[in-house]
Amino acid sequence: MEYSDDLLRDVLKKARRIAIVGVSMNPVRASYFVGRYLALRDYKVIPINPRHVGEMLFGQPVLAGLSDVEEPVDMVDIFRRSEAVPEIVDDALALFPDLQTIWMQIGVEHAEAAAQAEARGVTVIQNRCPKIEYQRLFGELRKGGFATGVISSKL
Repeated sequence: MEYSDDLLRDVLKKARRIAIVGVSMNPVRASYFVGRYLALRDYKVIPINPRHVGEMLFGQPVLAGLSDVEEPVDMVDIFRRSEAVPEIVDDALALFPDLQTIWMQIGVEHAEAAAQAEARGVTVIQNRCPKIEYQRLFGELRKGGFATGVISSKL
C-alpha cells in the first residue's frame, strides 16, 4: 500500500499515546526496539503483552490487553499476525472513541479490518513501521545509513 509522506508525517505528529499490541520484552525483537525508539521520541508507549503483565517496559507497566488501558490512546500499533488483527481492531474501536490511527507493522495487513476502521474515521497504515517512517521523514536517516550526532525528539 502507498501512503503519502504528508499523511505519515501528520499521523506521527498527532499521535502522543501509542498502545503497542504484541510488544516483546526481548531487546533484539523489532517490537521492543520500535517501542523503545518511540518512547525516546517523547511518545507515551503503552506496552500490551499478556505474557508479561505487571513488568515494566519503557517506563510503563505491561498490560494484558487493550481493555486494561485506562486512558485514551491516539494510535494502536499492531505487532501480531494478520489473522489476529480483526479482534484487535474491534477492541480498539470499541474502547477508544477518539482513536486516530491503527498502524499494522511490516508484514501485517488485513483489508476487512482496515475498511472497518476507516469507515469509523480512523486512519489505517498497513505493512509499515512507525520507527522507519519517523527516521525517514524527520531526517534521522541519511544515504548509506543512520545519521550521526544528537537526535532531537521534537517534531
